[in-house]
Amino acid sequence: MQVIFCIKHLPTRKIFLFCYGEVSLLFAKRTDLALEAREIFEESGASLPDGVKSREYRQGMAGVTCIDIESEEGERALGKARGSYITVALPELWMRDSDSVFTTAQTLAHELKPLLPECGAVLVVGLGNRFITPDAIGPLCTEHIIVTRHLLEQMPDEFGGLRAVCALTAGVLGLTGIETAEIVRGVVQRVHPSAVIAVDALASRSAERLCRAFQMSDTGVTPGSGVFNARATLDKKSLGVPVIAIGVPTVVDALTLTADTLEQAGHSLPESPMLRERENLMVTPKDIDALVHKSAKVIGYAINLALQGDLTAAEMEQFLS
Repeated sequence: MQVIFCIKHLPTRKIFLFCYGEVSLLFAKRTDLALEAREIFEESGASLPDGVKSREYRQGMAGVTCIDIESEEGERALGKARGSYITVALPELWMRDSDSVFTTAQTLAHELKPLLPECGAVLVVGLGNRFITPDAIGPLCTEHIIVTRHLLEQMPDEFGGLRAVCALTAGVLGLTGIETAEIVRGVVQRVHPSAVIAVDALASRSAERLCRAFQMSDTGVTPGSGVFNARATLDKKSLGVPVIAIGVPTVVDALTLTADTLEQAGHSLPESPMLRERENLMVTPKDIDALVHKSAKVIGYAINLALQGDLTAAEMEQFLS
C-alpha cells in the first residue's frame, strides 16, 4: 500500500510529489508573502481567478505590489485570507545605506496609513520570541514605538496633538504558558483600541527577499504559520477590532529554497528519503542580527509616522530617548 503524507489546509497552488519506495510526500512551497503565493500559483500555468486583483508600481527606490483577494476562489488559489496585501520590496543595497531607515519608514508609512482607522487609540503588538534572533522582529519593533496613551491621560494639554498609542510584547507560549491570542484579547478588552497592529517575522520562498520585502495586510495574522507552528489567529473576528499585520521575512524553508534553486538551473528535486529529514529546516542569513535590528527599527518608525503624522527623524529620536 502506498502511503501519502498530506499537509493540512494545503492551498491549491504548486505542489511537489516525491516518491521513494512505497511512500509519497506532498510538499508545498512555504511562504507568508501573498506576492510569492501569487508567483507560485502562476508558475503552475493557471490564470489568476477573477477574485484576485494585482497591481504594481514604484515609490522612490521601492517596488510596491498590491494584491486584493475578494472571493473564496481567490482564497483557495493563493491560500490566503480575503483582504488586501501590500508588499514593499527594497533594493539589495538598502541595508548598507545609513540614511535609509527614515526614508524607508516613510515609504512604508505611506502604504500603511490607508489601512488604519482615522481616529482612536491603537495597540501595537510585537509577536515572536525575543531570544531567537530571526523571530525577534516583533519584540524589537516595540522598542521603537512612540507610546502616548499614558501621556494623553496624565498631561492632555501638553500632548493633546498626538494619537493614543500603546505597545505590548506578548511573548510566546513556551515562555509564558499563555497563548498570545489570550494575552492580546485581554489587553484589547481593557484598552478598547480602534485597531491592533501586529508585527511579526515571516517566512519567504526567496533568500533575496529576506529583510527586504515588507508586507502589510488588513487580514490579521496567525503567529508561527510560516514555520508550521501556527497558533490562534489574531483578526477582527477573534479580537473584535481591525487587525493590521506588518512583517518582513527572516527565514526561508530549506526545501523550498532548494526546489527553487534547482528549478532555476533546469532541474527538479531528487527522490530521496533525506527530504523527510529536511522538511523542518529553516535557513537564515549569517548577518541576521544586523538585518533584524534594522528591519524592526524601520517598521517601528513607519508605524510612528502613520499614526502621528509628519515627524522628523530628530523629533522621533527625541520621543524615543
